[in-house]
Amino acid sequence: MIDVQLKAPLAGWVLPLGGIPDPVFADGMMGPGLGIDPIDDTLHAPCDATVLTVHAAGHAVTLGLGEGVALLMHIGIDTVAMAGKGFTPLVTPGDTVRSGDPLIRFDLDAVVLGAASAVTPVIVVEGAAVSLVDTAGEGLVAVGDPLVRIVSGAADAATATASGETVRHETIVRLPHGLHARPAARIVAAVRESGADVQLIAAGQTAAASSPIALLSLGLATGSPVTIVARGSGAEAVIAAIEALLTHEVEDAAAPAPAARPVVRATPATLPPGVLGGVSAAPGLAIGPAFWLRAELPDVSSAGEGVVVERERLAAAIASVDAALDAEAARPGHLGGVLKAHRAILADPDLRARADAAVANGLSAAAAMLSAAETQGAALRASGNARIAERADDIRDVALRVVHAILGTQPALAGVPAGAIVLADELLPSQLGALSAAQVSGFALAGGGPTSHVAILAAGMGVPMVVALGTAIDTIGDGAMLMLDADAAILIPNPTEECLAAARETIAQRAADEAAALAAGDRPATTADGQAIHVYANLGSLADAQAAAAQGAEGCGLLRTEFLFLDRATPPDVAEQAADYRGIVAALPDRPVVIRLLDVGGDKPAPYLDIPTEENPALGLRGIRVALARPEVLDAQLRAILSVPDVARCRIMVPMVASVDEMIAVRAALDALRDELGIGPVQLGAMVETPAAAATADLIAAHSDFLSVGSNDLTQYVLAMDRGNPALAAGIDGLHPAVLRLIEMTCRGAATRGVPVSVCGGLAADPLAAPILVGLGVRTLSVPPARVPAVKALVARLTLPAVQDLAAAALSAASAAEVRGLARRFAEEAAR
Repeated sequence: MIDVQLKAPLAGWVLPLGGIPDPVFADGMMGPGLGIDPIDDTLHAPCDATVLTVHAAGHAVTLGLGEGVALLMHIGIDTVAMAGKGFTPLVTPGDTVRSGDPLIRFDLDAVVLGAASAVTPVIVVEGAAVSLVDTAGEGLVAVGDPLVRIVSGAADAATATASGETVRHETIVRLPHGLHARPAARIVAAVRESGADVQLIAAGQTAAASSPIALLSLGLATGSPVTIVARGSGAEAVIAAIEALLTHEVEDAAAPAPAARPVVRATPATLPPGVLGGVSAAPGLAIGPAFWLRAELPDVSSAGEGVVVERERLAAAIASVDAALDAEAARPGHLGGVLKAHRAILADPDLRARADAAVANGLSAAAAMLSAAETQGAALRASGNARIAERADDIRDVALRVVHAILGTQPALAGVPAGAIVLADELLPSQLGALSAAQVSGFALAGGGPTSHVAILAAGMGVPMVVALGTAIDTIGDGAMLMLDADAAILIPNPTEECLAAARETIAQRAADEAAALAAGDRPATTADGQAIHVYANLGSLADAQAAAAQGAEGCGLLRTEFLFLDRATPPDVAEQAADYRGIVAALPDRPVVIRLLDVGGDKPAPYLDIPTEENPALGLRGIRVALARPEVLDAQLRAILSVPDVARCRIMVPMVASVDEMIAVRAALDALRDELGIGPVQLGAMVETPAAAATADLIAAHSDFLSVGSNDLTQYVLAMDRGNPALAAGIDGLHPAVLRLIEMTCRGAATRGVPVSVCGGLAADPLAAPILVGLGVRTLSVPPARVPAVKALVARLTLPAVQDLAAAALSAASAAEVRGLARRFAEEAAR
């Protein structure tokens, strides 16, 4: 057993393993660890150790920590190509070093300019059952600060030996920079996958090819002869793989760069002094005292009290949390769906296996669970997809529930006063669920993204939320009076009495208007001059449908069917799908229900569909492309929809349409099934989420009964910005003139065929955007159930000529900020 405390070998910014911009390191191919983005020019020993290797290029060193554990420190990414320029090694192999001793001096400017990145991986490349605990979080460290503890169990006494013929092969190293960390890691991966015993022999030295340190110790330069000796059933294949890796550099796609902190792109001209700008995650206006919800991790001991004891504690806690999640998942609305997903996370065999392995290495059950969750979360954060990365919070949430169950503690959520505006660095779904009964007025977060689970939950609760406010909110104290205008994505600390009075008047007027709209039930909304504007609800469950009916929704404009397909090992059959569709349609009697065909891929993976890993999932196999590539999935879903008793009220919507051919193919499949089942016409529509669909709306409308704009995806594709990336969140705005022009093009193209247009994305619920959409020609707005009364009340105050003038001005604006300024002035004038 080894237990070594590593101290920071460099001053700089600590990053998780997944944040290292090279997949060989980020994907854990070399081993567990982390990265440091340096701000000084000397690499120091992080602990007492023996120098095992110093690369000929001077950019990397490996240290032996004892008991077979080895540590690689690799200054920068692709620095081997610098051929030693700017690097001065201060030690040689065999040296004994003390913690803090200088190992390599380097020219930081040269590394920044000459390498792919200066981020320095600190990786445990060898060691039996190694676990990293007490890892420093992201942030600045100084040389000598605690970085991470390495805990390792004893090495196995024996290793299985491959049997079979021994094959030898002579080759020459032709890598331009010799054998370095990246090809060594790939050789090790190939050997482990083959199951063969492999050795490399060069200049009288022999190295096991399953050890990256042994391989690097050979010091193989370009032109070095080497003999590959392999034994086992896969010997010839693995020799061929190794020879290829010794001959050609594998060009890796760069791993995602460290996630930038959210940046609010606000200017003094748009934000007065003292006003904090962020990103709107759930609309609304609120005033109230500040209440800080500080992150308080439970006090967890790293050392366990024995493997048997800790395994029993872990198993009991998991069972307890599973039972609690099973009961809580019955809660209505999106929160119930999130908790079901959390139960699936808890059941993940990989998460449990990692926690069990950490317990076997001597960690306590609580520390093991946190370690396993951090490892899985780092993998999600390294996915390159910010929306997937946000789900790391869900894993952490589940792990903390298990930790509290182990310790017999509860998260500190008591004492939140009714009417407060909750401030936090971030919120976990379980925290927001616990706060749902506290009747808080709003949420203001330093971090977070507008597509996170907590943002969706807040919108479903009808509570305003602004995210990505940054560290500026740290200066706000508990009890300070706040005004949160999520429509404008701003937070005003200590507002003036005049400002508060105006806000109270607006809140009271909105409440009165919404109450009147709610009292009107599901009667169609109309503008003040009599134009019918339908207000539908976006749904994801039966509970959502029941809530929509209670809020007076005129129908469902988007039923997300993914809730049936995700977080499970096998797809739902026709009977299961049909039962859910029947229940939702029955909950909205005499009202239309638009059922979107399965929209997976990208940020919504379904493992059983075996969608290949893609470099850019958002532009890959997703939406209708998946259904057309898996016709059995499309057939089952269409059959389930057509089995609904009142199928005439069902409208089928095709996601992510990019071409007329896709609509023709789905129409053909639908008509064939209708003929087989003897069913009359069923409306089929297209979602306009791609610029291609908007530009050819007239052509697509010729094969559609309706069009529905998915403004969230349309916006990200038009602006080339990931809508889930907090660093871009302030810049991705559906009121950008480019987006509005494509929506206008959609309405104009659809009108040539007499096809109606709706909007079911976030713009429909935005009180500044809805009047513009109506002015552009949109006649149905589909919003979260909680927003139905507010949108109906808003529609009732509009007149068609006024919103058409507003829309025309918006199309001529130069920026989203200018459009929002126009919309805000329009709203202020309409409220007078």
